Amino acid sequence: MATKRAQSIWEFLIERWILLNGIACIVLVILIFLFLLREGASAFRFTSLKDFLWGQNWYPVSDPPRFGVLPLILGSLLVTLGALLISIPLGIGSAIFISEVAPSRIRDWLKSGVELLAAIPSIVIGFIGMTVLAPWIKDLFDLPTGLTALTGSITLAFMAMPTIVSITEDALTAVPISYREASLALGATRWQTIYRVVVPSAASGILAAVMLGVGRAIGETMAVMMVTGNAAVIPQSFLQPVRTLTATIAAEMGETVHQSPHYFALFAIGIVLFVITYLINVSAGFVIHRGKKI
Repeated sequence: MATKRAQSIWEFLIERWILLNGIACIVLVILIFLFLLREGASAFRFTSLKDFLWGQNWYPVSDPPRFGVLPLILGSLLVTLGALLISIPLGIGSAIFISEVAPSRIRDWLKSGVELLAAIPSIVIGFIGMTVLAPWIKDLFDLPTGLTALTGSITLAFMAMPTIVSITEDALTAVPISYREASLALGATRWQTIYRVVVPSAASGILAAVMLGVGRAIGETMAVMMVTGNAAVIPQSFLQPVRTLTATIAAEMGETVHQSPHYFALFAIGIVLFVITYLINVSAGFVIHRGKKI
């Protein structure tokens, strides 16, 4: 009796501890947003919301200054889109190979190698992209510079892929072995079992892996700043320099005058980035929960 009572108290304390941690995370996110809002909202004393979001010129030190972030938003989305087009098929394919195809004796080695890639500092990857990948793209497409959106996409894909592979592999491994056995017993081939049973069963985990990859890509700063050329122009293709939201904040925050219009505009960019990330996460959560209901 005393043992059951102690177990109940222990479970009660654990539940409350988890609840407090969850509330703390929510409160911290709200405080971060309020801090960004407090600083960034002051930018709209110097420019309208319409001109800020749809303006095509980012000249914060001109006279008068122009704070149009549309080129930065499009640059971020273009580089992220390119990274996902590369990393999603390669990442999911690699995870399927590790989980379902690779011999068991090398599976752990492959998984450890992929996770080791995630530990490489972003600035090291950016340096490799700038010194190796950029000259190669320049020569391949006969461009004036190799610091382009394509270079940034490939670099970000390399950074996002370990996250996608690792979490997707965990989701595939979590599918019960009985699903595979039932499919094979009904006459399905091994590949039919993989793409008709295993992958759909792990769809929510795969989507979560993809969304974490999106967050890794859109939130990256140093590597992108080193390989994309940092040209605040409306991108027309992957073969021209672009500038992202994160790179703009990192490059200019240290040189701005405190409490200046430029300073407030950079915090407003932070609000835009926060909102984009929030919308992506909400959309992913909606799709995941909808998939579970179906």
